[in-house]
Amino acid sequence: MSKASFRIWRGDAGEGRLVDYTVEVNEGEVVLDVLHRLQATQAPDLAVRWNCKAGKCGSCSVEINGRPRLACMTRMNLFGPDDVITVTPIRTFPVIRDLVTDVSYNYTKARQIPSFTPDPRVKPGEMRMRQVDVERSQEFRKCIECFLCNTVCHVIRDHEENTEHFSGPRYLMRVAELEMHPEDTADRRMIAQDDFGLGYCNITKCCTEVCPEHIKITDNALIPLKERVASRRYDPVVWLGSKIGRRPAKDTPKVPNT
Repeated sequence: MSKASFRIWRGDAGEGRLVDYTVEVNEGEVVLDVLHRLQATQAPDLAVRWNCKAGKCGSCSVEINGRPRLACMTRMNLFGPDDVITVTPIRTFPVIRDLVTDVSYNYTKARQIPSFTPDPRVKPGEMRMRQVDVERSQEFRKCIECFLCNTVCHVIRDHEENTEHFSGPRYLMRVAELEMHPEDTADRRMIAQDDFGLGYCNITKCCTEVCPEHIKITDNALIPLKERVASRRYDPVVWLGSKIGRRPAKDTPKVPNT
């Protein structure tokens, strides 16, 4: 058993500070193990959110030495014996207390996405999908909602005012998943741009880099969604087609009776 130096953010929505701790560490442990030992031995009131401890629930998202990570999947052997390990709450969400943040904003955005809308003419059990479409949907559904992608996204990380208009990578990916589903009939391209702020994303791929499920968020969701929005909104042929035949009924000339 060795000892490690930790610096942990303590406080609430009002104010807080970094507090130094020296704690024992066993071989093979992860950061969440050490946080639990701190709770048991030195800081019983330390607030930290966790659940499965298997990297599948996304609850223990924190920032470790400035990088968004899952505490249960960050092994202590990544750090040297003289390193100071700084643990802070994820940055783009309001702090409730210590390492626990309020991520309810994400679920507000989730409820705004039009749900899966199948063709009513297709009877239950008759829906058929190609394997490539199944695999695309399965990749997006691996998301554990740790919100590390939203945390690292500089569109909201560096500009808090954008949270009002930008849903972040996680729910833009959800829009993309539904939009690319071959049996869905709803058109979400305009709300992706107008309501969810797709245009703010400049595809730096930082969201992909931190995803613990290795989902290619940028390449497989955001870029294809941008292409679909561009073809719907800016293609001159599509624009002209949307205007033809849409004259209000009151302006349509009447054909005289013969």
